[in-house]
Amino acid sequence: MTGSRSRAKGSKEENTLPLRQPGRKSQQPLYTADERRRRDASPWTLVQGILAPIQFLVFAVSLGLVLRYLATGAGLEAATISIVVKTLTLYAIMITGSIWEKEVFGCYLFARPFYWEDMFSMVVLALHTAYIASLLFGFLDTRTQMYLALAAYATYVINATQFLLKLRAARLGQQLHRNESSAAMALSE
Repeated sequence: MTGSRSRAKGSKEENTLPLRQPGRKSQQPLYTADERRRRDASPWTLVQGILAPIQFLVFAVSLGLVLRYLATGAGLEAATISIVVKTLTLYAIMITGSIWEKEVFGCYLFARPFYWEDMFSMVVLALHTAYIASLLFGFLDTRTQMYLALAAYATYVINATQFLLKLRAARLGQQLHRNESSAAMALSE
């Protein structure tokens, strides 16, 4: 029976709420109480909250310009400038994100909750940086540079999705924790 447990045969039933779903693994919260406090107090949290949508907007515009260039051959300068701006916004969010991570978790990169996201961010950075290097040193033709930018953008989308899924899971986990705490408190009364 959902919501109740039976003691021994013939004994009185006791109505309780299950604290966890059967078979459901307990998940470690994204933030400890101290980390959440530091996150909420850090000015870098707001900076990250502002830079992330700006970077996405720059990405969307740049993607359109790159695809236009690849389809028509027009707009090389606009596409190139947009990729450079996208790369600069990526560097800005990575640098400020590292500072944020240091304030919240005590290390500049690869903190426990964001380890795999940070690992994949290195791939994103490497591809964006390879584009800039190819632009500066001319070791790729223009069309190949644009394809390299598209590869960098694909990894950016994957990485952004990683972070969004992690934050969504954290919110759901926090809500579940609140519900479990409320249920436990109600049972103890």
